[in-house]
Formats: sequence, C-alpha cells, structure tokens
Amino acid sequence: MPLPSPKCLLLSCLLLSASSSVFAQQQPSSATIEQKVTALLQQMTLEEKVGQLNQYSGRELTGPASNRKNDLLNSIRSGQVGSMLNVKGVKDTREIQAEALKSRLKIPLLFSLDVIHGYKTVFPVPLAEAASWDMDAIRLGAHVAAKEAAAAGIHWTFAPMVDVGRDPRWGRVMEGAGEDTYLGSQIARARVLGFQGEKLGGTDAVLACAKHFAAYGAAIAGRDYNAVDLSQQQLWETYLPPFKAAVDAGAATFMNSFNTLNGIPATGNSYLQRDILKGQWKFSGFVVSDWGSIREMVPWGYAQNLSDAAQKALVAGNDMDMESDAYHQNLAQLVKEGKVAVAQVDDAVRRILRVKFELGLFDDPYKFSDAKREQKVLNDPQNRVAARQMAQKSMVLLKNEKSTLPLSKQLRKIALIGPLAQSKRDLDGGWTVQADTTEIVSIYEGLAKRAGKNTQVVYAKGCSVLGDSRQGFAAAVEAARQADVVVLTVGETWDMTGEAKSRADIQLPGVQAELFRALKATGKPVVVVLLAGRPLIFNDIADSADAILYAWWPGSEGGNALADVLYGEYNPAGKLPSSFPRSVGQIPIPYTQYNTGRPVTKPDQIKYKSAYIDELNTPRYAFGYGLSYTTFQYADLRISRPTLTAAETIQVQCTLTNTGKVAGEEVVQLYLRDPVASIARPLKELKDFQKVLLKPGENKTITFRINKEKLAFYNQQLEWVAEPGDFNLMIGSASNDIRLEGKFALVP
Repeated sequence: MPLPSPKCLLLSCLLLSASSSVFAQQQPSSATIEQKVTALLQQMTLEEKVGQLNQYSGRELTGPASNRKNDLLNSIRSGQVGSMLNVKGVKDTREIQAEALKSRLKIPLLFSLDVIHGYKTVFPVPLAEAASWDMDAIRLGAHVAAKEAAAAGIHWTFAPMVDVGRDPRWGRVMEGAGEDTYLGSQIARARVLGFQGEKLGGTDAVLACAKHFAAYGAAIAGRDYNAVDLSQQQLWETYLPPFKAAVDAGAATFMNSFNTLNGIPATGNSYLQRDILKGQWKFSGFVVSDWGSIREMVPWGYAQNLSDAAQKALVAGNDMDMESDAYHQNLAQLVKEGKVAVAQVDDAVRRILRVKFELGLFDDPYKFSDAKREQKVLNDPQNRVAARQMAQKSMVLLKNEKSTLPLSKQLRKIALIGPLAQSKRDLDGGWTVQADTTEIVSIYEGLAKRAGKNTQVVYAKGCSVLGDSRQGFAAAVEAARQADVVVLTVGETWDMTGEAKSRADIQLPGVQAELFRALKATGKPVVVVLLAGRPLIFNDIADSADAILYAWWPGSEGGNALADVLYGEYNPAGKLPSSFPRSVGQIPIPYTQYNTGRPVTKPDQIKYKSAYIDELNTPRYAFGYGLSYTTFQYADLRISRPTLTAAETIQVQCTLTNTGKVAGEEVVQLYLRDPVASIARPLKELKDFQKVLLKPGENKTITFRINKEKLAFYNQQLEWVAEPGDFNLMIGSASNDIRLEGKFALVP
C-alpha cells in the first residue's frame, strides 16, 4: 500500500484533533482493529448502531434541493446512515463524507457503486471475460476497474456476481461466469483478488461483494426475481462452491439474492447466512441485502409487514439494509420489545465497523477522495490497453470455413453491414457507470482504421435489431455485391440482457436472420459478428455463414479489438463458458448431463430414450468450444500410476503441439467422471485447465495433478467424500471434443 502524502497525514491529524469523539481521544494508536471496534461499540447508542446498518441511494444528494435530499442529509449528520450508493466522484464523495463527520461519533460512510465491468474504462461484460479462461487477464480487468473507482471516491463495488447460470433466458447470465462450477470458482477468486488486492486498505482497490447468495442463477424458467427450488445436494455441489471460493479469496462483503430457496427468501434465510456463510465458512465480513429485498419479503408472503421483515432479516444474518428502510424504521423498537437480541445487532455493526477500520477510513475519511489521483488514474492510457487485450481474449471463433478469417490485407472492398456496425453504446453492454459514447470505439471505426488506405470499408445498416422493417435490405445487398467480403454485425442491443431482462425467446431478434440470408444469397463470403450479453440461438447463421465470431459486448475498445481479431493481429483463443442451445425447448442444456437409466448412446436411436423427438439432443455449441486460426494436436497421454490413495497425488501429462502456421493459444481442458458412485454422477466434470501459447511447430508437455479433492462430491448425507473406485479421465479442446482418454482408480 502506498504511503500517505504529507498533505494526507496533515489532514488526518487535523481531523483527529478536531474530533470530539471519545473514541478518538481514548484509543491508543497500537490498539488492534477489534479493540477499536469494541471501544466504539461501547459508546454507541442503540439508534447509532442501527444507523450503521442502513444504506441509501444518494443520487438526490448531488441534485437540486428537495425534501428527500434534506432528509438524507439530516440522517447522515445524526449518524443514521452507514453507507451510500450511487454517489461517485471525488467532489461529491468528499462533500457527503464531511456531512457524516458532523455526527456525534464521526463514523465515516462507505461509498458503494455497481462497478461490474469497469468504471470509466469499460471492459467486456463478465460473461465475455469468462470466455477468455484467462485468470490473470480477468484479475487485471477487475483491478483496473477498482483502481479507477477508488480514485473517484468509491470504497465498495457490488461485484463479482458468482452465480452459476445455466439458463440463458435469465438476463443476468451476462454478469456471471457461465454454467460451470469449477471455472466459476476460479473466476470468483480472480475477481475478488482483482478488486481488493491481497489486503484491504489500498487506494487502488475496493471492497468486493460476492453476489447473489445464493442460487439466484437457478431462478425457475430463467425469470428474474423468481423462486428457486433445489435439492441440497445440487445447492452444495453446483451453486455454493464459487461463493466459498470468494470467501477463501478474502471477499469483504456478500449480497443476498432476491429469490426464495426452497420457499425461504434468501434475505431471511438463516441457513444460508448464519449456518453456512457465517458458521461453517467463518465469514468475518458483512452481508448486505439486495435493493429493497427486505421489504420484498412481504409480497413474497414470508413477512407480515415491514417490521416483521426487518426482524426476520436481521435474525437470519442480513447485516445491512439496502434501500428498504426497514431497519431504520423498526429495528430499535424490535430490540426494545425483545424480538431481536442486541447481541445480534452488535454483531452486524461490528462487521461493518471492522471493514471501515480495515480500509483506514477512521485514520483518513477522505483517503479515497484525492482530486489529483482521480485525474491521473482516470486518464491512464494503460487502462485502455488492458481493456483492448481483454476484449481480444474474450472473443470466440465459432466457425471458419475455408479459412475465411483472418481477412486478407489485400482485400479491395469490405461491406460492413448490420444494425450494430456503427453503434457505440451497445458495445459497452449493461451495467456501465458513465455510458460515455465518446470513449467507445465502434466496429466501423476500428475496422476502417485497421483496413488501411488500400481497402475501402462500405457501410450499410440493413435493418434494426428490433422491428420488421426491410427497407434497408436492398442497399445492404447492393453493398455486398460490390465487395470482396461481407462482415455482418448482428445481435442484441445493450438493454436486452441484464437485470430484469429475461427473455422467453433468445433467438436472434427482429429480421436480422433474414438479412443474413439475403446477403448470403449474393454468393459473397459472409463473416458474422455476433454481439450479445448471453448465448443466443441463430441456427441459419450457424448452418450457412462462412465464419462466425462471437464478440459478446466487448467494451470501450471493442471496435479496435474486433479489428485485431478479424485481421489476425490477435489469434482468437476464447472458449465458451456456457453451452449454446439449438432451441429454447432444450434449456437448460449444460454439459454436466447425467446418463439416466435410458441414455442416448447413438444419435439415431432415441426411441424410448431420454431424448427429444423433434430436436437434436446436443447443444449447438458446447461448453469449452472455440476455434483458432491454427490447429493443435494432443498426444502421448501419460498417467503416472494407475491407482492413488486418499493421501496421494497422481500426475497426468500429455503433449500439445501447434500444428498450424501461426502462433496461438489453446485451453487444454481436463474432465473427470465417476462412473459408479453412491449417487448418480455427471457424464463429465471440468476439474482443471491450462491456457498455453505455442509458436508454429512448437510443442509443450502439459501437466495436471489429481488428488482426492478433485474426485470428491457431496453425497446423500451432504458429506464431502471421495469414494474408492474407477475414474474416467478425459483431456480435450472442449467438453464435446475429447482428444485423449484414460483411467485410474482411487483405492482405500
């Protein structure tokens, strides 16, 4: 952590000397944080304690005078607010923090914001970043976002979202890491470390918040805010591990979710919050409700009124109330009536105060509000370099017939067509802080710049993302006929995926597929660039396009990064973090399928099998799938020995060779299967992976290590066990592209 400047030290000293807080006068400088928290708690009235548990949105605080603004300011000055969200920038955070220091005990505020995939510099949406399978790049992206946010006075982000999402109809799949528990756990760790650093308190970091606890990604029918009905085994095996990874990485805060879990709203679910998170996992941070989720327990039918909801939330382990005003109105009275123990209130307050001390806010409440640092960090050109690299890594090459890509630099004319070719706002996707389109490089700008003077880039919109107008078809077709190659940009607008953006039909919207067919009929090669925040269904394009690049929503540098990939300046290496269905009726179709008692062993033999009769029984694109401009050969599988005990580790090796003509990266994926166990197990589960860069003709020995932890699962009694028996080992380029197979056994 950088040393504070003399100016900051002076300011800190002035603040401490001016403070009338008994705490500030009595506590020795060598006291531990826990001692400081205890001493401060002893001075607090019940009402001041409740105040630390309240969080409000502060948009009104930076606007014109209003009753709401006056009420908030009075609450802050009287110590009735612990945190503000939606206040950003050094100027505003400084001014509002100064109001908090007018309170009796001068306890500083926490400023929070949804910094999901960037602050000023926008990175690809989180699901896109997950497609990189690159933990260093993901961690760097979170670090840049944290550095920019912290420079603007923010202490705390509501990220990462670590929900496992297996239904692409759910709009919030955009915010997560896809369908796989193991990959999601690795990404959860990378993002927490990226946001927070190794230790809290640095001015280039913010508090992370693992959300949504828990199982929100399993919302029934992919409908946001819906119920979740899961077996305990699936909860523990599939949906909880990424949250445990976040705890282990040191996540300072958790956010509960809007859904019920087996009938109990997560906000009032003591099993999740007290038994698991704060009990078994020994989580020492604090839990914040999602926006208004305490009061939403009333319409759920779980709480009779707001007072009842406040009681159930606090008792269940929810520490901070975001925007329900339930604690502020009711909690002190509930304690006085004996319905809530003061010890439970103290525990919640202690957790919040501890974080404020760890950030160093009591030493310098303004340490994150430095105007010079704000200017320097927000204008650091290296931030955009990192965003461009992340966008490159996130793109997935789905198809490339006859090596249509990369584009030749000798092309005379490119027809750039489609409703998203010149769009800027859509490239950033949802959950952006500033949405400044002047900071965004469009696909047209990036491609025209990359093509150079000898290649003409002709643009035609063709159609809109939504609607049925075909008026632009003729101009688009004419442009295609005059060109050497067509680059068609289609997909979703930025506001079609995200919170409250569930879709019953995830097929390519509007008449975009029809536009593709018209362009394909010209006989010119058609490269399709798909931009979206979720897996889409696009069967016509999948069948007939010459090349398909899934670019997701790539962020501020999206246009430049896409041009880099199209021209081969960067060889795409992305792999899908989610399976892509052929039709909505297949959903969910994760790769972790079970065999069933009547499995389909041959695609043409499905009678009386667990199968659809009107659709293929495989995804359009499988989890882990993604092509490259080069090719890779897998060979020489070596397993160090055929058996291992619970105390041993076996080594698995293979040789990976770049058999193509250009350098490229490959994600080598290790899957395991337990074919016979005390409960039915999936056909395969990702247990490890490595991303490897090889030059043409270069080979490398890839080494994996397997111990009992990689073989373990939660049995019927929810015990974490590795049962003796045979195991199938699979190594490949995707979940459906296994190149090497072997066996070994776990012995007693």
